[in-house]
Amino acid sequence: MDKIQHKFVNVGALKLHIAELGNGPNVAIFLHGFPEIWYSWRHQMIALAGAGFRAIAPDYRGYGLSDPPPEPEKTTFSHLLNDLLAILDALSLSKVHTDTTYFLA
Repeated sequence: MDKIQHKFVNVGALKLHIAELGNGPNVAIFLHGFPEIWYSWRHQMIALAGAGFRAIAPDYRGYGLSDPPPEPEKTTFSHLLNDLLAILDALSLSKVHTDTTYFLA
Protein backbone atom coordinates (compact mmCIF):
# COMPACT_ATOMS: atom_id res chain seq x y z
CA MET A 1 0.00 0.00 0.00
CA ASP A 2 3.06 2.22 0.14
CA LYS A 3 2.74 2.79 -3.60
CA ILE A 4 -0.76 4.27 -3.40
CA GLN A 5 -0.49 7.95 -4.29
CA HIS A 6 -2.60 10.60 -2.61
CA LYS A 7 -3.63 13.88 -4.16
CA PHE A 8 -6.28 16.55 -3.80
CA VAL A 9 -8.62 18.02 -6.36
CA ASN A 10 -10.33 21.37 -5.86
CA VAL A 11 -14.06 21.13 -6.49
CA GLY A 12 -15.63 24.51 -5.93
CA ALA A 13 -14.59 25.63 -2.46
CA LEU A 14 -13.82 22.05 -1.36
CA LYS A 15 -10.57 20.11 -1.53
CA LEU A 16 -11.36 16.43 -2.20
CA HIS A 17 -8.91 13.61 -1.49
CA ILE A 18 -8.12 10.94 -4.08
CA ALA A 19 -6.10 7.73 -3.68
CA GLU A 20 -4.59 6.41 -6.91
CA LEU A 21 -2.51 3.43 -7.99
CA GLY A 22 -1.40 2.11 -11.36
CA ASN A 23 -1.09 3.70 -14.77
CA GLY A 24 -2.82 1.44 -17.27
CA PRO A 25 -5.03 2.70 -20.09
CA ASN A 26 -8.17 1.36 -18.39
CA VAL A 27 -9.33 3.23 -15.32
CA ALA A 28 -11.41 1.80 -12.49
CA ILE A 29 -12.99 4.13 -9.97
CA PHE A 30 -14.02 2.84 -6.57
CA LEU A 31 -16.80 4.62 -4.69
CA HIS A 32 -17.04 3.91 -0.99
CA GLY A 33 -20.19 3.37 1.03
CA PHE A 34 -21.32 5.25 4.10
CA PRO A 35 -19.67 5.79 6.53
CA GLU A 36 -16.51 4.51 4.87
CA ILE A 37 -13.52 6.05 3.06
CA TRP A 38 -11.27 5.19 0.08
CA TYR A 39 -9.33 2.77 2.30
CA SER A 40 -12.16 0.23 2.01
CA TRP A 41 -10.97 -0.46 -1.55
CA ARG A 42 -7.22 -0.71 -0.95
CA HIS A 43 -6.93 -4.45 -1.68
CA GLN A 44 -8.99 -4.22 -4.87
CA MET A 45 -6.94 -1.22 -6.00
CA ILE A 46 -3.71 -3.16 -5.55
CA ALA A 47 -5.09 -6.18 -7.45
CA LEU A 48 -6.36 -4.11 -10.38
CA ALA A 49 -3.20 -2.04 -10.61
CA GLY A 50 -1.30 -5.33 -10.75
CA ALA A 51 -3.54 -6.36 -13.65
CA GLY A 52 -2.67 -3.20 -15.60
CA PHE A 53 -5.47 -0.87 -14.51
CA ARG A 54 -5.27 2.63 -13.11
CA ALA A 55 -7.28 2.45 -9.86
CA ILE A 56 -8.77 5.58 -8.30
CA ALA A 57 -10.72 5.91 -5.06
CA PRO A 58 -11.94 9.32 -3.89
CA ASP A 59 -13.16 10.27 -0.43
CA TYR A 60 -16.59 11.89 -0.64
CA ARG A 61 -17.00 15.40 0.67
CA GLY A 62 -16.84 15.32 4.46
CA TYR A 63 -15.26 11.85 4.56
CA GLY A 64 -11.66 10.79 5.11
CA LEU A 65 -9.27 13.53 4.07
CA SER A 66 -11.78 15.48 1.95
CA ASP A 67 -13.08 18.82 3.16
CA PRO A 68 -16.54 18.88 4.71
CA PRO A 69 -19.17 20.98 2.96
CA PRO A 70 -20.29 24.15 4.76
CA GLU A 71 -23.72 22.64 5.45
CA PRO A 72 -23.30 18.84 5.55
CA GLU A 73 -26.96 18.24 6.34
CA LYS A 74 -27.90 19.77 2.98
CA THR A 75 -25.61 17.53 0.91
CA THR A 76 -27.52 15.53 -1.69
CA PHE A 77 -26.67 12.70 -4.05
CA SER A 78 -26.50 15.34 -6.80
CA HIS A 79 -23.63 17.04 -4.96
CA LEU A 80 -21.72 13.75 -4.81
CA LEU A 81 -22.35 13.08 -8.49
CA ASN A 82 -21.19 16.58 -9.45
CA ASP A 83 -18.09 16.10 -7.28
CA LEU A 84 -17.31 12.85 -9.10
CA LEU A 85 -17.72 14.50 -12.51
CA ALA A 86 -15.43 17.35 -11.40
CA ILE A 87 -12.82 14.83 -10.23
CA LEU A 88 -12.96 13.02 -13.58
CA ASP A 89 -12.58 16.34 -15.40
CA ALA A 90 -9.64 17.36 -13.18
CA LEU A 91 -7.92 14.05 -13.95
CA SER A 92 -8.76 14.35 -17.67
CA LEU A 93 -10.69 11.08 -17.63
CA SER A 94 -13.52 10.62 -20.10
CA LYS A 95 -14.24 6.95 -19.36
CA VAL A 96 -13.93 4.77 -16.25
CA HIS A 97 -15.10 1.33 -15.15
CA THR A 98 -17.38 1.25 -12.12
CA ASP A 99 -19.26 -2.05 -12.42
CA THR A 100 -17.67 -4.53 -10.01
CA THR A 101 -19.16 -7.47 -11.90
CA TYR A 102 -16.78 -6.55 -14.73
CA PHE A 103 -13.86 -7.50 -12.51
CA LEU A 104 -15.44 -10.63 -11.09
CA ALA A 105 -16.25 -12.24 -14.45
